[in-house]
Formats: sequence, C-alpha cells, structure tokens
Amino acid sequence: MPRDLPIGRVADRVQALNTRYRHYAATTVLEHALRDDDLGRVALVSSFGAESVVLLHLVSVIAPQTPVLFVDTQMLFQETLEYQRKLAETLPLHDIRTIRAAQPKLAFEDPDNTLHQFNTDACCALRKVEPLERALAQFDGWITGRKRYQATSRAAVEFFEAEADTRIKVNPLAHWGPEDLQDYIINNRLPRHPLVAKGYPSIGCAPCTSPVAPGEDPRSGRWRGQGKEECGIHFINGRAVRTPKETAA
Repeated sequence: MPRDLPIGRVADRVQALNTRYRHYAATTVLEHALRDDDLGRVALVSSFGAESVVLLHLVSVIAPQTPVLFVDTQMLFQETLEYQRKLAETLPLHDIRTIRAAQPKLAFEDPDNTLHQFNTDACCALRKVEPLERALAQFDGWITGRKRYQATSRAAVEFFEAEADTRIKVNPLAHWGPEDLQDYIINNRLPRHPLVAKGYPSIGCAPCTSPVAPGEDPRSGRWRGQGKEECGIHFINGRAVRTPKETAA
C-alpha cells in the first residue's frame, strides 16, 4: 500500500523536486526516486521496448529490488515478449511483475480481439491503462522512460510530474537524446530490441505499430494516421494527448 506521506500536496512536492533537481543528471534523479523516503513506494513501469533497456539497467545497478511492472497487452510483438524474457534473465532485477487485463473483462469487451480496429482508445484502456492503474494503486510514484525528444507532445516533460493528487511520476531520462541512449547501450554492452534494426524506434502493440521513416518523430509509427500519440497512461491535465487536428474535429 502507499505510505502516508504528510509532506503536502503532490503538485507542491513536484514543484519543489523539479526546482531542486533541475540541473542534476539522470542518475541522481533516479537515485532520489528509488532511495529517498519522501517519495514513498515507487515502481518502474517498463514496456521492454526500443529504449527500455537503459532505464532497466540503471535501476538494476542502483536498486535491483525495485518492482518492475510490465504490461502484457496480449497484443505485443513476439519479439517484445522474447526480449522481455531475455532481459529478465540477463539483468539482476529481483521483482519483475507481468500485468494483464482481467480475462473475464477481456472476453466480454473484446472477445474476438478486434476492438483496436474501430476504437483504439477503448482497446488501450482495456488492455493497458486499467490493468496498470490497478497495479499502481499500491505505489506512491512510478518511473517512466519518457523523453523530450520523442514527440512534440513530450517536448516539455520535466523530471517530476504530478499525477492528479495521488502519485508522482518520475522521468529521469527526460533530457536524454538518441545519442545519449545509444552511447549508454554501447558502453554497457546491452542487448537491443530486435525490431529497432527493422525501423521501429518506438514499439507498442503489433496491430498499431509501424516502422518509422528517417526524419519522422520516433513515435510517429504508433497509431499511424489516427491522431493519437499516447496510449492513455500519460495524460496532460487529466486527458489523453491528442493532435490539434483531432481536437478540432
């Protein structure tokens, strides 16, 4: 269960944390999130996607007992499932938890696995958002791999964000660019997701992920042509991110 943290509103704590750590490196921010009592109980949420190995490795070095939540939407690429198993065997992470939608709810709302074809928001909510929310209920904060360079909707991401007034979201790699990630992976001899070499810089569910052309935003292959940029686990002002075109529709 989350701890009772008598240290003010989440938004106030987030503002103070961003002020304090504005000029610090990602590792310092991550160490604070994992070791300081004022953030309470924290989990790492990982998709085991294209860049996930960097944050997973950092956590395995700093605090390997940290709970790692992996949401298996049951729509993932087979390569992702195999990569997840490989990293789980390779990295010294002691508490990896696989999260899935409740089977009765899945059978009722998407019995033939076609919900994504006509309502991607509902599919994401069913298979990812709701299961993750249940898993996060016992935590005071969670760590994500979001970075400013990934998309225009993420260009202002800070190290710490308030999630309503319930939890703190920590983005230790917010200021890292592709070169930083590449250098870290090479220097630490970490395995890459096999789909990266096939043109997938951002990897989600198989039906809604396509390769990305040179010069496109790394996340442009997600829900291509649907005006959708986020699965729903990341919000702005309590709402899922949408492009201006869809918002105006």
